[in-house]
Order: sequence, then C-alpha cells, then structure tokens
Amino acid sequence: MLKRLYDWTIKLAGGPRAVWALAAVSFAESSFFPIPPDIMLIPMGLAQPKKIWFYAFVCSVASVVGGLLGYFIGAVLFDSVGMWILTFFNLADGAETFKEQYAIYGHWVILFKGVTPIPFKLITITSGAAGYNLAWFVGLSIVTRSARFFLVAALMHFFGPHIAAQLDKHLTKVMIVLVVAIIGGFVAFKYIL
Repeated sequence: MLKRLYDWTIKLAGGPRAVWALAAVSFAESSFFPIPPDIMLIPMGLAQPKKIWFYAFVCSVASVVGGLLGYFIGAVLFDSVGMWILTFFNLADGAETFKEQYAIYGHWVILFKGVTPIPFKLITITSGAAGYNLAWFVGLSIVTRSARFFLVAALMHFFGPHIAAQLDKHLTKVMIVLVVAIIGGFVAFKYIL
C-alpha cells in the first residue's frame, strides 16, 4: 500500500497543479498544518529533477508567507486560535518555555529551530506571542527556511538517482524515519525546549 501511495505521489508530482499544492502545503505547515512539505518536495524533485531549485524556492517563499500567518496568530489570536493549535498538538506548555527563550537567545531561536524537525508553526506562533520584532522575524525566516529547503534541493540535485533507488528499496524504513522525525520535533518542543 505504501508503495502504491509513493508511486501515485511521484505521478502527481509531475502534474500541472503540483507546484500550487507544494506552495499550499509549505504555507500551511508554517502556520497550522502538521505535515512538512518535504513529503511533496522530494517526490517532485524525483519526478522533475531539473526543477528542484525552483521547487525549493517555492517552498521557501510559501513557508515565510505562511510564517507571517503563524506570527499573526501568535501576536493577535494567541489566546484563542494560537492556544487551540498548540493544545491540539499537546504543546501549550512548551510554548511558554519557548517564549521565555526569546529573552535570552533572541534570533538564535529562529535560526536554529527553523532548520530542525521542530515544526515551524510552533516557532511562528510563539514568535508572534512573544512579540518578537517582525522585521527580524521575516529576515531570519527567509534565511532559515531557504537553508532548509535548498539543502534538500542540493541533496536531490547531487544524489537524486541514488535517493530514488534507496526509496524504492527501503520505502517503509524511510517513512518510519520521517514519522519519527516529525514526532521527535513535537516532543523536542514540548520536553526539551
């Protein structure tokens, strides 16, 4: 079943609406959606290797714009929508600790955590809630999100055929690692931060 889903994703990745779907997932992941855009970026890079840099650019821009929505939720709607999102993911306690880190670490929080498996929406919402400087937030988000997606693009560019072969052989293991990384990001936000 997983192999059929993977093959279906590869087929759709070359379709005419794939870029719009990639942008939508990247936008949503930065503000409320739990699944990272890598789920689409990697198959799209395998289906259209010459467009991987463009796909990384789309992910970066959409993620930063989605981050602005997350920032707005944190700054204006934290007590309602923001807390609902964090509570939904069982992360409300971690948000308070995360907000406190801004007083000590400031911009390093966004730079470091924006490239880790910690879901970016948690960073954007709590950045807004902490009242972090919006201009710095946007600038640092551009740096960290671009670094994250262009690193994936570089790996796809240089190792795409090898990655495709490994995915074909070990798809279940790769999916398990991806799920563990996503869950690990949530756990890190809740317990480590």
